[in-house]
Amino acid sequence: MIPHPPLVVPGVGKGEEIPNTRRAIEKIAAEIKQQNPETVVIISPHSVCYSDYFHIAPGIRTEGDFGRFGVKHIKFSVDYDQEFAQTISKIAAVKGLSAGFLGEREPALDHGVTVPLYFIKHKNIVRISVSGLSVLDHYRLGMCIAEAGKQLERNFVIIASGDMSHSLNSDAPGGFTKEGAEFDNLVRRCVESGDWQKLMQINPEFIENAAECGYRSLVMLVGAFEGQSIKSNVLNYEGPYGVGYLTASFESGGKIESLLQQLINNREQTIKQIRSQESDYVRLARQSVECFVCSGELLTVPTDLPQQLLTSRAGVFVSIKKDGNLRGCIGTTSPTESSLATEIIQNSVSACSRDTRFEPVEKEELPNLVYSVDVLFPPELIKNKSQLDVNRYGVIVRSGRRSGLLLPALSGVNTVDEQLGIALRKAGIGPDEPYQVERFEVVRHQ
Repeated sequence: MIPHPPLVVPGVGKGEEIPNTRRAIEKIAAEIKQQNPETVVIISPHSVCYSDYFHIAPGIRTEGDFGRFGVKHIKFSVDYDQEFAQTISKIAAVKGLSAGFLGEREPALDHGVTVPLYFIKHKNIVRISVSGLSVLDHYRLGMCIAEAGKQLERNFVIIASGDMSHSLNSDAPGGFTKEGAEFDNLVRRCVESGDWQKLMQINPEFIENAAECGYRSLVMLVGAFEGQSIKSNVLNYEGPYGVGYLTASFESGGKIESLLQQLINNREQTIKQIRSQESDYVRLARQSVECFVCSGELLTVPTDLPQQLLTSRAGVFVSIKKDGNLRGCIGTTSPTESSLATEIIQNSVSACSRDTRFEPVEKEELPNLVYSVDVLFPPELIKNKSQLDVNRYGVIVRSGRRSGLLLPALSGVNTVDEQLGIALRKAGIGPDEPYQVERFEVVRHQ
């Protein structure tokens, strides 16, 4: 695992080269040179990244430099191991993972690749991006990389390129968050102790608040060792400039019990527990999605629901998550149906099939979905943002026919200004345009 601050490169750093990190990377580079791999697989969080697809760089060769960091004379030219890349893609397809060569927007090497290559100086690579898919899917793609190497009998090395938290102090690129140092310490302990199950089970909201860029690269690397013990060695960790840099090496040991199966079993147990405690509101949302996905029909309103669901009316938002990541969310700010029950049924179907940010939910996903239902109180117009509270109130911004809504208590939204900014962007309202703000409270059912 190699961090990628361009400052470690002489000429870019100009006296601020982060020497301890540089020495740790140089040690890894020496180990790789001694192993003399045919191919280096580099996982970069700064290559083309899609929410539902692992991008593998296509083509025969490409180039890159440090021009955007003020040093144009340091250039790179590499060949892509096309056979290796194509084999990874084929194996991923068999395992139901979306990975391939579509959508290349920027063929030039990004700094997640060029910083490691400056030290490793290898000419034959495979470049793979992280994605918005689940942590478990990143682990499984790591398995695909290892299987491809085995099939081709390749001598190869995997580099997980990435930094830790970007929020270690107030001067950090992501500003200060309390989760920053906590995240870095947790990941470092997991790597030092080899507790990969704990690494895989870090809360997604906690990860997001830590403002990192290397976690998914690391998970993919660990996935390549599925069924094997891992000898891990933390060579260095430091956090100058508010960003954490973890440098570590990994070697395979003997065969062990499958971690993947343990992770799948843990997920099943967690969802089973959630289902056993779900409210009438959430159960109705889940049954609505399951009915629609399996039959294409709307659920008939059950007769055994509490009276409030059958007689009261309100706006409702239904949210669906899979492996901690949003899978769909749609709602209404005011009632459009004759009862809360029918409102939930309609919005559940919309959330699973009409949220344009995602593909419609498929039948195979149903056992792994988690639901929440927000029932909205009527919105009220406010005079200024001092009347807002991101944890208590959601907001609606309006300008003419444009409007945007944001629910309260969302992960990663910590201030009123952030809340309003996101709502304005959703509405397509410029920050300098006049707009009005309404606030509303919700009752959240999980």
